[in-house]
Amino acid sequence: MKDGVNGVALAVFVLFFLLVTVMGFMAARWRKAENENSLDEWGLGGRSFGTWVTWFLLGGDLYTAYTFVAVPAAIYAAGAAGFFAVPYTILVYPLIFTFLPRLWSVSHKHGYVTTSDFVRGRWDSKGLSLAVAVTGILATMPYIALQLVGIQAVLDVMGVGGGESTHWFIRDLPLLIAFGVLAAYTYSSGLRAPALIAFVKDTLIYIVIAVAIIYIPIKLGGFDAIFGAASEKFTSTGKGALVPGEAGQWTYATLAFGSALALFMYPHSITATLSSGSRDVIRRNTTILPLYSVMLGLLALLGFMAIAAGIKVENGQLAIPQLFETMFPDWFAGVAFAAIGIGALVPAAIMSIAAANLFTRNIYKDFLKPDATPAQETKVSKLVSLLVKVGALAFVLTLDKTVAINFQLLGGIWILQTFPALVGGLFTRWFHRWALLGGWAVGMVYGTWTAYNVATPTQKHFGGSSAAIPGIGEIGYIGLTAFVLNLVVTVALTFVLRALKAPEGTDQTSPSDYTADSGDPGVKTELPKVGAGH
Repeated sequence: MKDGVNGVALAVFVLFFLLVTVMGFMAARWRKAENENSLDEWGLGGRSFGTWVTWFLLGGDLYTAYTFVAVPAAIYAAGAAGFFAVPYTILVYPLIFTFLPRLWSVSHKHGYVTTSDFVRGRWDSKGLSLAVAVTGILATMPYIALQLVGIQAVLDVMGVGGGESTHWFIRDLPLLIAFGVLAAYTYSSGLRAPALIAFVKDTLIYIVIAVAIIYIPIKLGGFDAIFGAASEKFTSTGKGALVPGEAGQWTYATLAFGSALALFMYPHSITATLSSGSRDVIRRNTTILPLYSVMLGLLALLGFMAIAAGIKVENGQLAIPQLFETMFPDWFAGVAFAAIGIGALVPAAIMSIAAANLFTRNIYKDFLKPDATPAQETKVSKLVSLLVKVGALAFVLTLDKTVAINFQLLGGIWILQTFPALVGGLFTRWFHRWALLGGWAVGMVYGTWTAYNVATPTQKHFGGSSAAIPGIGEIGYIGLTAFVLNLVVTVALTFVLRALKAPEGTDQTSPSDYTADSGDPGVKTELPKVGAGH
């Protein structure tokens, strides 16, 4: 690491940061609607985004600082085990092709803004809806925290904010400033801000990856030398491997499958989906989004490149920013740092909006103020979007950041427990609403307690997301084990409750709602007054 502040890289970083900040505030006037004081406008960007805007928004939403910092850092530290993120992003798209268009249709038909809106309408259960909302908010906070860790890693490598010995306020001041700017433009522009900034973010990331994948291997003597260096390191230290050992195969497979099931349960994934203009936009996106999986595979290789380049860091999250600073000219290192920084801001904005929508619609309106007007809902959502970011900041300042990927995996354990109520509800009403609530509770308690008891040398609790699978003995992803337990309890309780003839509530939806498209009678699409082109 260079001594002091890398002035050139910092100047380029600040330039791009200022550019997206201006874009964030200007976004309020992009595709402006007549009535901005509604969650359809502030929280879903008018529900009218076309294929390309949705593609950039979903890409900006799903491929985050986690992609750029945490995945290569996991590979830098543990080798091929970190590659689980590549098969999981391949598995996820056929999965969502089957259920996202159905969710889009029923949500537009009934004006649902969140997954909890749908769960309440389908199962006629405010309790189940509240459970899904609380889980969504809880799972989103560590994910936002992961984005802030990405920004912090970049700032550390540029020499801004001081080291671990510095007073926490001075050390974290640059992060707090970035956090404040993000909060301000999210508050003013809503979902339009990350939608607009996603264009800059994705363009920068593609440029940086293209250069890194060609330029760095040439400087390091080719991929043969890179894999050789990585293999030598893993063999000599005994930590990690180029190919997962037999003992790690269950962990790898369950992590990949569990993460694939969890990804589109997150509120931010659904928010970006519901902002699109038609079912076809969703279907087209599930076929072109795998392009990002190619990018993720190439990005992951940066972990091996950092080993070959002799990068030595205590905190693995610094490995890739440090690689960029070592290998690139200062000005291009600044571009790469900006790509990571903006790559963190876009999803953090969408996540905070999604969590705020859940609070407003499914806690504030359902339980505190049932007669809230659209303008009041929007005002509460704006305020809660700020509070959610503060909660995420608490995760960053209190939990061990050296294994930041655990932030995302911890959220995954929780959010996966909403799968039976949400995806199950899109296809069947066989489950009993109280059984779904019971299964959710069992999955949440088991998952949280098991994750709490995972220790590492640096952290007593929440040190990882894998533990022994009961009855099998192999080490697997806690989230998937909890999900299976959730499903077993849900099915068993459904049989019991049906036998007892427990009341099942009234279904607000009808079969035709799940195939409705824009232009059909009663389908709610909010078209902006100006700039309607997709």
